[in-house]
Amino acid sequence: MSLYTTAAPITITCNKRLAPYLEQEVKELGFQPEETFVTGVRLKGTINDCIRLNLNLRCASQVLYSIKQFDAINADDIYKNLLNYPWEKVLPDNGYFSVTSNVMNETINNSMFANLRVKDAIVDRLREKTGTRPSTGAELTGAVVHLFWKNESAEVFIDTSGDSLARHGYRKIPGRAPMLEALAAATILATRWDKASPFVNPCAAQAQ
Repeated sequence: MSLYTTAAPITITCNKRLAPYLEQEVKELGFQPEETFVTGVRLKGTINDCIRLNLNLRCASQVLYSIKQFDAINADDIYKNLLNYPWEKVLPDNGYFSVTSNVMNETINNSMFANLRVKDAIVDRLREKTGTRPSTGAELTGAVVHLFWKNESAEVFIDTSGDSLARHGYRKIPGRAPMLEALAAATILATRWDKASPFVNPCAAQAQ
């Protein structure tokens, strides 16, 4: 199994009201969205496609590659389902991973507990199959596993972005009220700029 060449659902998230401009960007890259919703776009593709999306999108926050969908009433169901997933074919030996989540389930009052059950399942599976225990933590510097769990429907993703794409990091010395970079990109797209003529920002303060 190679996620780099296996097509699966991809969810690209963004801030509210930016979805139409994210959809425009996705189409300009040659992808065909299957669904556009208030905070993102869904399509099908591979990890290679995710790499391309991460490199080129400006209105996006995260590019999430789906690896498993299942029903889960409680955290034990999360653990049992993920224990059976072949993580040894996805995560590198002695690698580092972190877990993030978006949880809306009545049995969970702290999403950190759901994250813990995801982590436990991955660690137990890798220990059983490889004999080694991977390193885990909160830093998004290695593989990032994301759990989306709403009511009794759960989906697990590889978060191919890590830290949010909405903060590309070009602004080394921010001003008093810096605009979120994804919002700035969407604002430019909303002007229908032809990318050839000069672009003038009438709201920019005059340089001193």
